[in-house]
Amino acid sequence: MTGEAERRPDVPRGERGATTVADRVVAKIASRVAREALSRFTESAGHVPPGRRTPHVTTSVRRAPERQTAGRDAESAAGRPALGEARLRITVELGYPSDIGAQCAAVRREVTERLSAWSGMDVSDFVVTVGRLHSAHTRHTDQERVR
Repeated sequence: MTGEAERRPDVPRGERGATTVADRVVAKIASRVAREALSRFTESAGHVPPGRRTPHVTTSVRRAPERQTAGRDAESAAGRPALGEARLRITVELGYPSDIGAQCAAVRREVTERLSAWSGMDVSDFVVTVGRLHSAHTRHTDQERVR
């Protein structure tokens, strides 16, 4: 009986197999990091109800191209081979008044950095959408709009 190792062609150890990262794993990482990034903006976080502080994340993950044909395109920013490419869409709810641009930039920066570090994936397309603004004036009322 021939063992599996004997039937396998001579492929270097580092090139055997494949590591994949599921969409839901990328979404969980992105959601957690975005929530942490937004929690640093205390003036805004106080206006958002507790049940609405978790960002909603939609992801699409594409595996990295094969190493033989990839060349430098498969290298991540950290200098190691990228495990794939993620496209992200994050919808957040923010308190108002606050610096909306700074909060969205912080989410974009921190999610991109930590997703690359934790999962080895590059982010090719990243959209941060503000789904709703929570005003201090409408917190305890059922009004949707303040005039």
